[in-house]
Amino acid sequence: MNTAVSSSVASSPVGRVLPGTLSSLPRWPVWATPLAGLIIAYGLIPWLATDYWFDAILIPFLALSLAAVGLNLLTGYAGQLSLGSAAFMAVGAFAAYNFNLRLPGLPLLVSVVLAGLVATLVGVAFGLPSLRLRGFYLAVSTLAAQFFVQWALTKFGWFSNNNASGVIDAPRLVVAGLAFDTPVLRYVFALSIVSVLTALVWRLVHTPTGHHFIAIRDNELAARVTGVPVLRTKLLAFAISSFVIGVAGVLWGFVYLRTVEPAGFNLDRSFQILFIIIIGGLSTIRGAFLGAALIVVFPLLLSRLGQFLFGGWFDSGVLDLSQRIVLGLAIVGFLIAEPQGLVALWSRALARTGRLLARRTRAPAQATS
Repeated sequence: MNTAVSSSVASSPVGRVLPGTLSSLPRWPVWATPLAGLIIAYGLIPWLATDYWFDAILIPFLALSLAAVGLNLLTGYAGQLSLGSAAFMAVGAFAAYNFNLRLPGLPLLVSVVLAGLVATLVGVAFGLPSLRLRGFYLAVSTLAAQFFVQWALTKFGWFSNNNASGVIDAPRLVVAGLAFDTPVLRYVFALSIVSVLTALVWRLVHTPTGHHFIAIRDNELAARVTGVPVLRTKLLAFAISSFVIGVAGVLWGFVYLRTVEPAGFNLDRSFQILFIIIIGGLSTIRGAFLGAALIVVFPLLLSRLGQFLFGGWFDSGVLDLSQRIVLGLAIVGFLIAEPQGLVALWSRALARTGRLLARRTRAPAQATS
């Protein structure tokens, strides 16, 4: 069984060396790149970024990145297509709100974990059809979660504490007596949660369980024949993915929007997260962050460019339409020209830079010899 699973991993995008990457160059230790990123994220960005950057770019980037990590685990690694990510985000956000409201004195981090567990239960419930369905039919099944959850949150006022508008204010972010009230502190709060969960997901995909995910994605029949517990592994993928996405919903509602409402977790949000993993690259943790960075920054760049070229004619309505058109074309372009997404382009760019530096360092040595 282990041989079959290992060969499946080697043939997958996770185990395959991308053409033109750094395979022929000396490699950094695995921990070096994440450590450098954390040093920059914790040590430099809090001192250099403005409040606008925290509120409009960095915090939504972190929340969407975490949601994309969760969906990539389910779709990229386990091969189970889902269109209900925003529903699980909503479950996490509303569950955390109600835990804080109805259990006074409950620590915030405990509320976040419990909210993730509630999202896990909902995710497993809607993941049960994956035992019989796959591909397009499974996607339609998970789409039902999106409509059902939004209907339930709107229909039953208990979830929003019987607020007439359905829009509720998120509780203060207080952990061990420290209030995360400023933009930079809210950024640090979100960054810490994203870092911990991303590290756990990365560790998971490099365990036998992660190899089982990949084996099912590549060939479910072969995985079943070689002894992989297909049914249990599928439900586990839905459970872990829903937990991560549910926590991302807490970050989206509590840290970014600072309000919790069903409209913030509509179908567009589900497609947005799906687009992130397609553009960033399936079956890679790094691709979730690259795709989220593009999705968050792209509307801002398009708005500035449109106003520069067309002035006042380029209003919010034109911006929204233009964004959908350009983003759709970009997705089609990636699917045709580079199915492995931004992570493949990033690897090739690093490879070319490394080869260029290697040539320049060899040239003086050859000249002196």
